Amino acid sequence: MSSDPFINGLKAIFAANPSLKPARVSKEAGLSQSAIRKLFENDGSSPTLRSARLIAAVLGMTFEEVVAQSGDAPLNIRPTIAIAGKVGAGAQVPVFDAYAKGDGPQVECPPGLSPHGVVAVEVEGDSMEPMFSAGDLLFYTRDSHDGVPADVIGHRCVVEDEDGMGWVKQVKAGDEPGLFHLISLNPGANTMWNKKLKWAARVRLAWPAELARKA
Repeated sequence: MSSDPFINGLKAIFAANPSLKPARVSKEAGLSQSAIRKLFENDGSSPTLRSARLIAAVLGMTFEEVVAQSGDAPLNIRPTIAIAGKVGAGAQVPVFDAYAKGDGPQVECPPGLSPHGVVAVEVEGDSMEPMFSAGDLLFYTRDSHDGVPADVIGHRCVVEDEDGMGWVKQVKAGDEPGLFHLISLNPGANTMWNKKLKWAARVRLAWPAELARKA
């Protein structure tokens, strides 16, 4: 264990929140990507007060709050979930995986939802009104890397089609095996018939934009 209470508090925060990455926090604090990792590896090291305050600010905390985590005080930082990209309902939105792995924005995990294995996408445009609005976040879990599990049929899903476009649609079986009808959530929009999909995942939670807290 380090002799520096700030470093010990920082270690406790990362241990309690696996989705936080030292390299990302270091970079957002304006430091070298390896800054926090080096602090963790060298038990005798201590950050400058300026660096410590910059790191704390990225975590949404004060220097003193980070230090407090080195004791038995309860952690006061919520786990976060990665935002993978954006999806549309009517307009084509080819921005899945728009961010390099681990480099995209994060959003605080909504109460009652486990962050493990969960990914979020942001709604783009008004084509899903009134069910979803621009900026709303949809949370889902992909049970398999590819394919459309049988248990998603008939449900609202985040999907990626064979052209790499991201959509939020109700998925129904198509006229032939391997094809799917994508039913629009907006009654005024067109249904997409007999589409091939790379994958589909059922929407677990829709979170309004005004409640989302990006980390």
